[in-house]
Amino acid sequence: MRVAIVCSGGDAPGMNAAIKKFVEVAYYLGYEPYFIYDGYEGMIDGKIKKACHSDVSGILHRGGTVIRSSRSKRFFEYKYRKQAYENLKNNGIEHIIVLGGDGSFRGLNVLASEFDISFTGIPATIDNDIPLSNYAIGVDTALNVIRDCVDNIRDTASSFKRAFVIETMGRECGFLAAVSAVANGAEVCMIPEIEFKWDKNRKRLKKEFQSGRSYMIAIVAEGCNKTGEMAKWIEESFDLEVRITVLGHIQRGGKPTVKERLIAGEFVYEALNNLDKKNMVVIRKGIDYDFVDIKTLASTPYKLDEKVLELLNYLD
Repeated sequence: MRVAIVCSGGDAPGMNAAIKKFVEVAYYLGYEPYFIYDGYEGMIDGKIKKACHSDVSGILHRGGTVIRSSRSKRFFEYKYRKQAYENLKNNGIEHIIVLGGDGSFRGLNVLASEFDISFTGIPATIDNDIPLSNYAIGVDTALNVIRDCVDNIRDTASSFKRAFVIETMGRECGFLAAVSAVANGAEVCMIPEIEFKWDKNRKRLKKEFQSGRSYMIAIVAEGCNKTGEMAKWIEESFDLEVRITVLGHIQRGGKPTVKERLIAGEFVYEALNNLDKKNMVVIRKGIDYDFVDIKTLASTPYKLDEKVLELLNYLD
């Protein structure tokens, strides 16, 4: 049986670890592994190649993805999906492992409903916004990148008695901002999931400054679209010099952590050992793995971990 792997959407640290494990486990189980380069765009253009061990030698520690990724507008059109399927058929591909987010899974689900092809989805997004799964490939590394950045910024904030507003990625999900605020001891955190109480936070922080606080760190999720507003509020409320730091795509790069490498391998192992579970997504629940169909995934709203929200209570 020929099985291919493809990355779709934003890249995430740990994808290469998953790709390496895909080749190793596929050969161990007697499958023929194939790479689809450049995401769904590459599927449409026929960039499909049989994979061997030498292709994945020395990639475990690298961020990004050696088979690259893309966001394909053409894949929304039937004629291009048909072209993609014909390329898969010509290469004898029967099943696809896709590393990506829910949008990528829905895209392949459409393809699978139209043609004789099946897939397994593996969550791979630093946003960690896949419903029903408490982890996605890329999350731990992104959090550690943010940790290092915030620690460094805190050094200069304390030295100059300044306030820094740090914007994290995450689209409409505040996971990175929330966890980073807790892990880095931020004085302020703003996420889309919770209404920020300006007056309450002003009163709390004024007391802290009266008690000797001389600087502050505010972490804002990009989905709030209020980074500039937060900076202005701090400047006017506390008479502090404010600097804004938008971390941006630095959060999507870097060497994957040990946790990342292990979990990426576990995801792929579960997927390849359960190819009979067609058109399903592997999810991680605690330390265990399960499978969920795309319809259930798509109809389930994402919720931020309640334990994280509890730790943020004093910041709301």
